[in-house]
Amino acid sequence: MEGDHKVMQAFQKSFVQVQSILEQNRILINEINQNHESKLPDNLGRNVGLIRELNNNIRRVVDLYAELSSSFARSVDSEGDSAGAVRSDTRPGQKRSRAI
Repeated sequence: MEGDHKVMQAFQKSFVQVQSILEQNRILINEINQNHESKLPDNLGRNVGLIRELNNNIRRVVDLYAELSSSFARSVDSEGDSAGAVRSDTRPGQKRSRAI
């Protein structure tokens, strides 16, 4: 189905973005640790900006995962709607429970 292909492409794109940001974070954390261990005032001052960048990256990852979650929920709901499925596991106003 064309819709399934588009959804999978969107998921793949988001996961690639997340992986890229996480790799950037790994590099940032290594540099932050090296600067901290050096105890040099310039390096410690540089950490302020690096930590801000790290925090912004973490926010971006959270946003991407939230977007992925919403997209996935919409795609699952639309599949159920298009198939005429009746959802017996939820009632209006109730959240779906997750299996652990």
